[in-house]
Amino acid sequence: MTILCVRFQLPPMYEAALPGLLGLLEEFTPVVEALPPDGALADLRGAERYFGRSAVELAAVIRVRTLALYGVDCVIGAGPGPMLARMALRDARPGVTCAVPEEPDALAGFLAERPVAALPGVGTATARTLCEYGLDTLGLVAAAPLSTLQRLIGAKAGRELREKASGVDRGRVVPNAVSRSLAADRPFELDELDPDRHRRALLSAAGEIGARLRTVEKVCRTLTLTVRYADRSSTTRSRTLKEPTAHSAALTKAAYGMYEALGLQRARVRALVLRAEGLAPADQASCQLTFDPVDEKVRRIEEVADRARAKFGPRAVMPGTLAA
Repeated sequence: MTILCVRFQLPPMYEAALPGLLGLLEEFTPVVEALPPDGALADLRGAERYFGRSAVELAAVIRVRTLALYGVDCVIGAGPGPMLARMALRDARPGVTCAVPEEPDALAGFLAERPVAALPGVGTATARTLCEYGLDTLGLVAAAPLSTLQRLIGAKAGRELREKASGVDRGRVVPNAVSRSLAADRPFELDELDPDRHRRALLSAAGEIGARLRTVEKVCRTLTLTVRYADRSSTTRSRTLKEPTAHSAALTKAAYGMYEALGLQRARVRALVLRAEGLAPADQASCQLTFDPVDEKVRRIEEVADRARAKFGPRAVMPGTLAA
């Protein structure tokens, strides 16, 4: 076992702790890929040799440290590749790391009876097509003729599906910038129905993220909104920005756009989470020139407000809507 798939059991209000938890994983290996909002992949090939322990043993150490340092439990799946580690995670539970067997016969047995939809990368449409032809388990897919799969879902997709169903995992862990994402959580004391209060929470969250980005001299390429409801379900939407930015007004506009696109009708919202992803150094980001004097004025005011907040506290300057 060389790859771990870790899912941190983060309460909604502590979702912003994910970067710190990813930093904990990086103490064991620099090859860590974030899986927002609450997971990560870690390649422990070098760590196994360095620490003289197996990946499953290191998983136990990681769990103890997350509990001791952050008060957060986690579930962990282990496998020879990222795909298999993700599948192992489905059977894991706190305190028990699920490891995919490496022996070919045991691996085939592990995969055989699993539904085809359990395979990472298989979407609803593909699973429906396969099930219509009786290929509803990975064992049946692995045994099906390659030509049949290619006729059903395409040449490349059919070949890759058959390999994955047979336990061939060609994926790798790719360290990414998402591990440096910034999140702002806005839980409500009571389940909130009022759209105006939702928008105020988004305005506050976007302002916080913008200020934090400017402090660390970063810009973000993608903004993600997660709406958590009273029944514990959630909806997540992402939007790629027209250009990387740390401008609070642009982030607020994008957040409002995602919220309005959901078309919530009397939804009982428990929390809103806004996350900036795809961070990059601000001095390396391209910026569309504008001759709009209003925009330039807003950006200068933003710089002054940042200096005031740094000196007198985060509530020294804020939109009038939030001051009420």
